[in-house]
Amino acid sequence: MKLRDYWVIVRKGWKYLVAAVAIALAAGVAVTLLSTPMYSSTTSVFVSAQTADTTADLLQGSSFTQQRVKSYADIATSPIVLDPVIESLGLDITSAELAKQISTEVPLNTVLINITVNDPNANKAATIANAVGQSLATQVDAIEAPLSGQVSPVKLSTVQPGQVSLKPDSPKLAVNMAIALLAGLVLGFGIAWLRETLDVRVRNGNDIEEIGHAGILGGIVFDESADDNPLVVLTQPKSVRSEAFRQLRTNIQFIEAAEGRKTIVVSSSIPSEGKSFTTANLAISMADAGMKVLLIDCDFRKPKIHKTFGIEGTVGFTNFLIGQAKWNDVVQPWGLTGKLDILPAGQIPPNPSELLGSEAMKKALATVEAKYDVVLIDTAPLLPVTDAAILSKIAGGIVLVVNVGRITKPQLQGAINHIDAVGGKIIGFVMNKIPTKGADAYYYYSYGYKYGYKYGYQYGYQYTYGDGTEEGGKKAKSAKSAKSSKSPKSPKQDAPVKA
Repeated sequence: MKLRDYWVIVRKGWKYLVAAVAIALAAGVAVTLLSTPMYSSTTSVFVSAQTADTTADLLQGSSFTQQRVKSYADIATSPIVLDPVIESLGLDITSAELAKQISTEVPLNTVLINITVNDPNANKAATIANAVGQSLATQVDAIEAPLSGQVSPVKLSTVQPGQVSLKPDSPKLAVNMAIALLAGLVLGFGIAWLRETLDVRVRNGNDIEEIGHAGILGGIVFDESADDNPLVVLTQPKSVRSEAFRQLRTNIQFIEAAEGRKTIVVSSSIPSEGKSFTTANLAISMADAGMKVLLIDCDFRKPKIHKTFGIEGTVGFTNFLIGQAKWNDVVQPWGLTGKLDILPAGQIPPNPSELLGSEAMKKALATVEAKYDVVLIDTAPLLPVTDAAILSKIAGGIVLVVNVGRITKPQLQGAINHIDAVGGKIIGFVMNKIPTKGADAYYYYSYGYKYGYKYGYQYGYQYTYGDGTEEGGKKAKSAKSAKSSKSPKSPKQDAPVKA
């Protein structure tokens, strides 16, 4: 994963981070308040040799004590040292329990033994520490004495008696809060990362490119009013979404020029990904560019093109394929430019897949390719039925519309597999309903939003927003008035307005 991917995970899962940190800090405060304050007191004991008449004896004694001092530190927590302490102080505790309150330390290259005692009572901690130091000295003297009644060659002297601590040594609020904060961040990021890893929805262009073997042709930003305003290229020609469709048109034109594809199928993996609206606006954009365009509705399951453009859809392509109607009876010119013809689906047949794969379909496409610069075919989704896969083989290729955030990676992979199984060609992908807010929004800038925004302002265009007002305050044409007209006038492309 790249650093940017981690930042995306943090942005998406910031709620989990905040919640985990808050819980961890609350737990840290609770532990601090509920913990019993512990006071510590340290006694320092110096180990020396008592036989040092000459320099050689002094060196020998120093070496002897350095070898022994670690063993003396271990003896400090043994019953032979602690039992006398318990008896002398009258403690109601066993030597094993008392040993848990005691820790010893031997500083490097020294003959000092630091004996530290922890206890809820500060005075008691200091008293026990001093008593342990004295008991240790007594027991070492008895152990090291060569014979009974003789003087031990080692002497333990208290150089720093234990002092009564004024502040508890634990719990430490700052340390506990730091540990809780770190634990909360790790836990929160872990939850966010796990959620992102288990999320199989297609979120951005990287997800699509990892699955598909074709590039991304364009991206359409999410708009709440898209359902009420399907022909945005017509009603809001200077909006960001309209500019995105024009950029999509340009990218497809490059493919047409490079590969000679004139018939393009537009589909999606599952229903409601916006394939019909994308096809309709793409057709208008191509017609505005001066291309002779034919839009065919081959969605013989749930046709929408005739409703989108507000034209008659009772008789259409199916009637032509079975010989019930002639070409001039079913094709309908749309707009005043004369560049866009629409062929509605017509009557819904009982055998859509067989009809789309018939010889009549192949002959019809070969005929229309000679009359038009480009033929766009809107068809049913790939996963529920095989219609689009069949057409992808007959036509020049297929463009897949991907609803970002709705479709899953397995669904997209399944749609691609359907196309590969019949030997179809995927021209590219169109990202639809790209979020303008949130962690994935920045991906949209790579697919036209930033370009369209700067492009419009560079040349002084007015932008029409979803509320129907343009930047200068002028009221834009409503979506309802656009739908009521069957043959509205196509707007002139790239017409600048005066500031």
